[in-house]
Amino acid sequence: MSTAPGSAPGHTPADCPVSGAPAPELFTWEFATDPYPAYAWLREHEPVHRTRLPSGVEAWLVTRYGDARQALADQRLSKNPAHHDEPAHAKGKTGIPGERKAELMTHLLNIDPPDHTRLRRLVSKAFTPRRVAEFAPRVQELTDRLIDGFAARGSADLIHEFAFPLPIYAICDLLGVPREDQDDFRDWAGMMIRHGGGPRGGVARSVKKMRGYLAELIHRKRAEPGQEPTDLISGLIRASDHGEHLTENEAAAMAFILLFAGFETTVNLIGNGVYALLRNPGQRARLQESLAAGERGLLETGVEELLRYDGPVELATWRFATEPLTLGGQRIATGDPVLVVLAAADRDPERFAEPDTLDLARRDNQHLGYGHGIHYCLGAPLARLEGQTALATLLTRLPDLRLDADPAELRWRGGLIMRGLRQLPVAFTPASAGPGSR
Repeated sequence: MSTAPGSAPGHTPADCPVSGAPAPELFTWEFATDPYPAYAWLREHEPVHRTRLPSGVEAWLVTRYGDARQALADQRLSKNPAHHDEPAHAKGKTGIPGERKAELMTHLLNIDPPDHTRLRRLVSKAFTPRRVAEFAPRVQELTDRLIDGFAARGSADLIHEFAFPLPIYAICDLLGVPREDQDDFRDWAGMMIRHGGGPRGGVARSVKKMRGYLAELIHRKRAEPGQEPTDLISGLIRASDHGEHLTENEAAAMAFILLFAGFETTVNLIGNGVYALLRNPGQRARLQESLAAGERGLLETGVEELLRYDGPVELATWRFATEPLTLGGQRIATGDPVLVVLAAADRDPERFAEPDTLDLARRDNQHLGYGHGIHYCLGAPLARLEGQTALATLLTRLPDLRLDADPAELRWRGGLIMRGLRQLPVAFTPASAGPGSR
């Protein structure tokens, strides 16, 4: 039996558990490989589902699009972990390992209005669309340089050699991390995205090292003469709102979360996106034809579709009920954690026609890949720029790019929030030179 063009094997409704079957097992390695059938079952049978997470924390999973949008914008669902109903020692299980001890909690993912409003307004002054647009040539330069590093070989691991270093170097440049220090950031970031795959406590140690470095860098930049800031950390230091300035802890926490949230999402956007295109050759061919004709419309809608279809953020970050509320027919108690499953909401057939089909030309595509409401991702324009540049350049410079592994052998990284491949082996006709090597 054939599948529709652009559809992914294993994602059809026929593969989902039938009505009356027990709830699917969540958070196994098999689930990580393809969570979409399980999410389809939850959407139909238990759209707001209480479960015990691998950490031992109990939380509600929200899987339907309408409920998800409601939850993402509901101010009764706080971002502040202080509202968690578990004992204080357990609260460290609901955030980034080590951020509490490193005094990096005061960032946009952990606070509510009015502090969130103040900090976002201050950060927005330093993180403007104009700054992102001016950064486009640097992103292209980095993209070409990385492809030059493996183009002549005819094979590569696109995660480690391309999707991972590109956003790390880009966000370091944007933040103002000196070039000679950026490889240290690459090492720390690599440990942070391994989740369960690295040494015990490695994530927390990397967070601590990054915190120490950021404190030193902020101190140095504060001491610099008051010229017009040319990087984001300098902009954060000098940004003011009616005389208010970010404290050093606030500036460090904001730089940390912009780095942390700003690179892993893009790693997964590029990795998941390339993998989806390789698994859907008809869609990939349409995009290559469009790029060859000098058009960008399909690239722009295509990146949005890749964000919807198999996006980099599987679950939105933690929320905690500040009062009893009803969501999707379920009563949520004060202090209960709520996790919005963006990957499930963005495959909801009540919102998206043929949601399990990849359609790069999809127009009605208000996906939730970057959230919704006041916590909508501040770095979304930069991630889109990097995603569009990476995909367009790869498909243009390496036109016969192909998967160099059995899809069944690919492994997805462990972790609750993000969704991304550990490796993505590819092969292609070797290219002797490219734009970045002239």
